[in-house]
Amino acid sequence: MSPAAPEVWTTRSLLDWIANAFERAGHDAPRLSAELLLAHVLGCDRLRLYTEVDRPAMPLERDALRELVQRALKHEPVQYLVGETWFFSMRFHVDGRVLIPRPCTETMVEHVLQHARATAGLGSGSAFLIGDVCTGSGCIALAILKNLPNARCVASDLSADALEVAKQNAERHKLSDRLTLLPGDLLTPLEKHPAGQQLHYLVSNPPYIPDSEWNAPGMVGPDVKAFEPEMALRGGAEGLKFVRPLVQHGPERLRIGGQMLIEIAASTADSVLELAHANPMLTDIKILKDLEGHRRVLLATRR
Repeated sequence: MSPAAPEVWTTRSLLDWIANAFERAGHDAPRLSAELLLAHVLGCDRLRLYTEVDRPAMPLERDALRELVQRALKHEPVQYLVGETWFFSMRFHVDGRVLIPRPCTETMVEHVLQHARATAGLGSGSAFLIGDVCTGSGCIALAILKNLPNARCVASDLSADALEVAKQNAERHKLSDRLTLLPGDLLTPLEKHPAGQQLHYLVSNPPYIPDSEWNAPGMVGPDVKAFEPEMALRGGAEGLKFVRPLVQHGPERLRIGGQMLIEIAASTADSVLELAHANPMLTDIKILKDLEGHRRVLLATRR
C-alpha cells in the first residue's frame, strides 16, 4: 500500500497510514475518517480498533480498505463510503440522498433540550410538539426525540428520497412511533397537518449557502459540491430563498412562547436578524454561535 509498507499491516499501522494520507490531502478530521473506514471494513466499532491495535489485517481487508481510501482521496465523503455518520452521539445512516449532518447543527438540538427541560413544557403539560422543516436524514428531530421521551415531532422535506432515509433512521433508533414524516415544500405540510399548528419548537436546517459563497473558489469543498445534494445546500443569490419564508411564516405554526430555530450562513446573520425583527410575532431575537464560534442559528420566541 506504500513504498514504506511494513511487513505486517496491523490495525495500528493502518490507522496511522490512512490518517497521514488524509492529513496530507487536507481532509477534515483525518484520524476520525481513518477510524470510520477501518471500522467499516473490519465490521467492528471504533473502540475495538484500539483494544486490538496489533491485529493483523487479512489481504481481502487490505484490498477493500485500499479501494475506499483511494475514493476518499478523490473527495468522496467518508460518511457516504461507510453509509453512516455520528450526530449528537447517535449513529445515522447517510448516503447521497441527504446532507451529511455537521457538528454545528447540534447547536439547535442542545438549545431545545436545555430549554425544554428548564421550562417543563412551556406551561402546557408534559408533551412537547416539535416541527422539523427540511428534515433530511432526520438527525435533528431524532436527536431531540431520543433525549426528550415525552416529545413528538412532525418533520417535512421536499425530497421523497430524503424522507426514506429519515424513516430508516427513525426505525433504527426505535422512534418511528413519535415521528410523523410529511412530504412537501417548507411549511406547507405543517400547515395542513393538525399536529403542525401549535408547536413548542420549530427547527430547520434549510438550504442556505449564498450563490457568492457557492461560486467562490475554495469556499465550498469539492467533496460537498460533487457528492452532497445541491438542493439541500444552495439558498439562492442571498442565501435567504428558504430562510426568508421560514422567518416570515414559521411563527404562525408556534404556540405563544414557542421557539423557532433556523440554521443560517454566518455571512447572512445580520440580514436574518432584520427579517426577524420585522416580524411582529417574534420577540427575544438573537443569533446563537456554534462550537466554532460562527453565527449559526437564528433563535426567536413567538409573542
